[in-house]
Amino acid sequence: MSAYLVLIGLVVAERLAELVVARRNLAWARARGGVEHGRGHYPWIVAAHVVLLAAAPAEVWLLGRPFVPALGWPMLAVVLLAQGLRWWCIATLGRQWNTRVVVVPGLPLVSGGPYRWVRHPNYVAVVAEGLALPLVHTAWLTALLFTAANAVLLTIRITVEDRALASCST
Repeated sequence: MSAYLVLIGLVVAERLAELVVARRNLAWARARGGVEHGRGHYPWIVAAHVVLLAAAPAEVWLLGRPFVPALGWPMLAVVLLAQGLRWWCIATLGRQWNTRVVVVPGLPLVSGGPYRWVRHPNYVAVVAEGLALPLVHTAWLTALLFTAANAVLLTIRITVEDRALASCST
């Protein structure tokens, strides 16, 4: 359990680092006329991720979920790969990356890095991590509930993002 708490703590630290980058990029985008879209869903996304990071260790502790190596180690690999993909997305988008949907008019769509193959690779990372992180320590209930909630939120988010990007490219 203590190693799992360290993992959760590292993911929390990673999220905080993302927020620092996002805040800096938001200021940069706003200074260049960036427009935020879909503000209403953003607090729900934040809440879902906070609940994920709290519920997974709580489920392990309260329901006595064991670490099952045959599941835990592969799921840890998925979590690590998801982090790598997430930061590849952040590096590829550079100043255009944000945790919010902010579009700076006149900037072209990014088509390099993982965007060569997948339109929304960051969300692939989010889905993979949201499923795998709880399963590192068999918190299957958290994995199931987060994945369901995340599916709804990402459906909204991707619709907002696609519309925002389309409106700026016309």
